[in-house]
Amino acid sequence: QVQLVESGGGLVQAGGSLRLSCAASGSIFSILRMGWYRQAPGTQREWVAAITRGGDTNYADSVKGRFTISRDNAKNTVALQMNSLKPEDTAVYYCNVVGILPDYWGQGTQVTVSS
Repeated sequence: QVQLVESGGGLVQAGGSLRLSCAASGSIFSILRMGWYRQAPGTQREWVAAITRGGDTNYADSVKGRFTISRDNAKNTVALQMNSLKPEDTAVYYCNVVGILPDYWGQGTQVTVSS
């Protein structure tokens, strides 16, 4: 079955760092672009970062310079290194395909940044 399992979230002070990880099934990971999304209470889910199988990356303006996405094709994992965290980064973070309508979402991992 298709699996997307996010981990690594937690509570951190503003200015701190967290590293999120996503384990995906091979059938999903074979898609060209994988990435991260986030959803805060009362907001729509927004795209955060994307990475191709070859390692090309793109970021939302809100996280450029602070977040770094990476992937390990051999392990079918995607990571998101988050530095200089801000309270507005507080959200549930999800990994999934990018550029193709997702038909499955994992449980996500909660990131809470206190001020």
